[in-house]
Amino acid sequence: MTDGHRAGRGPARANVGIGRVLDELRPDFPDISPSKIRFLEAEGLITPARAQSGYRRFAVADVERLRFILTAQRDEYLPLRVIKARLDTMDGIAPPEPDAMTRSELLEAAGAGEEILAELEDYGLVRRARHYGTEALLVLRCAVALREYGIQPRHLRAVKAAAEREVSLVEQVVAPLARQKGSREPALRAAREVAGHIARLHATLVEDGLNEAGLASAVPAAGTHQTAPQAPGLRSASGR
Repeated sequence: MTDGHRAGRGPARANVGIGRVLDELRPDFPDISPSKIRFLEAEGLITPARAQSGYRRFAVADVERLRFILTAQRDEYLPLRVIKARLDTMDGIAPPEPDAMTRSELLEAAGAGEEILAELEDYGLVRRARHYGTEALLVLRCAVALREYGIQPRHLRAVKAAAEREVSLVEQVVAPLARQKGSREPALRAAREVAGHIARLHATLVEDGLNEAGLASAVPAAGTHQTAPQAPGLRSASGR
């Protein structure tokens, strides 16, 4: 990936802890810290292995990957999304969906019709725009899949309202960090971690609710295939 280490300093041994990684990188990157490494992991740029104890273990390739990331930030001032795209290309991962799709390109990518997109825009789940990003594509794809179960865009307003409340909670939590001068990384890292905890809590509560309702089923046995039942559809309070 890079020529990496200067003469006189050998590469880190395989499966070392975060302390050894810091020792390897600090001569070139004095600002490196455990929280910085955890942040890069949370952003999906590195994926160190985990020991049975739960501690991170870094191979030589992980250290070189960190060196590549830190060098790109320091010397080229590249944002993380650009660095991640470079890493994905080097890893042989296909590039992500385009982030500036026209309306027709969005509909084609999602396999959707104009009507459902228009409804999503009317209910505020997708922002009406000249160009659409990957977020709009994901929302549209989910809406298309949910419609197979009778769930229409109007039924998803409650999901949007819940998400907005969760975002507001995250904003309140990280507001003191966001107001501090200097790097925004602490605020971004805190926002990511808090949002992750909320998302896991949300998923756990939904799963628990399904268990209470008797709607949680065992995983199908290997080799079997279950088809989704035909849903009669949901009705709003107005009967629409």
